[in-house]
Amino acid sequence: MINDPFQMQRELRYGAPVCDQVLIGRYFTIGYSWYFRQAKWTLEIVSRGGNEFAPEAFTKAERLDNFRADVRLPYRFRASLAAYKNSGYDRGHLVASANSVLSHIENSETFLLSNMSPQTAEFNRRIWGKLEDEVRKLNNREDVLETYVLNCPFFDFDKPIKMIGDENDEYGINIPVPHAFVKSVLAEFRNGELKLWTFLMNNEELDGELGAYLVSTYDAEQLIGGRFWDRASGSDMHAMKKTPIAMW
Repeated sequence: MINDPFQMQRELRYGAPVCDQVLIGRYFTIGYSWYFRQAKWTLEIVSRGGNEFAPEAFTKAERLDNFRADVRLPYRFRASLAAYKNSGYDRGHLVASANSVLSHIENSETFLLSNMSPQTAEFNRRIWGKLEDEVRKLNNREDVLETYVLNCPFFDFDKPIKMIGDENDEYGINIPVPHAFVKSVLAEFRNGELKLWTFLMNNEELDGELGAYLVSTYDAEQLIGGRFWDRASGSDMHAMKKTPIAMW
């Protein structure tokens, strides 16, 4: 009997960082942090199977907006809707809703609060959304077979950490606000080549071109703690330097 999620989940085929608990979804996987009461990482294949298996007359599933707690997690370690209410922060998707439109059940799963991190509105609705849109454009290219996306909240312990929470909760459960977010994008091309881009963005209003936020994957791994694509051996991807966004 195989009980290793890395053997079962397609999106984990190239590896993922360590975490406290692996939450296996129908269409993506979450590596959860009990300490931070949110994902340490999420990993997806964008529109998994969409380019190959969707019918020609395919109609996108509607955005469901059914935000809810993830009951797979112990109560003490999971976020609640009340924690975000009037907090001043968005329930920021890690796996984007617009990346999951093949079915209603796929879209619904992205609204679990385990797939959310507190994000400023200026960040979530502007440059983070812009990067999500560019990843979808990459995935829609004719020469791309699959696009893997790893999202990671980042906490800088040299800086104060803001908290949000439900003041009426008897356990006093609070959720820390990430200082920044990492998005590492691994594309598998039709010629068998793998290409990698990793971005680091502060959780605040940001301007400029997306290429300005490219970092080496190795540096991002040191911030988050753990290798990102450790099963993609025999390459120098983890030491890659910044590459121009124009590559896609």
